[in-house]
Amino acid sequence: MRFEILRLDDVNGSAVDSTVVDAASVNRIVQHAASVGQRILIRPAGTASC
Repeated sequence: MRFEILRLDDVNGSAVDSTVVDAASVNRIVQHAASVGQRILIRPAGTASC
């Protein structure tokens, strides 16, 4: 399964950039984001934004 990871702006929460990764990479990315205080949104790749 593939996931889209969006990096969020610290001020207004809008998406700054995104990348699509495989499931094995998600944990590493979450751990890195947590260690540097980065806000991210993770969702299955290919879903439409509401």
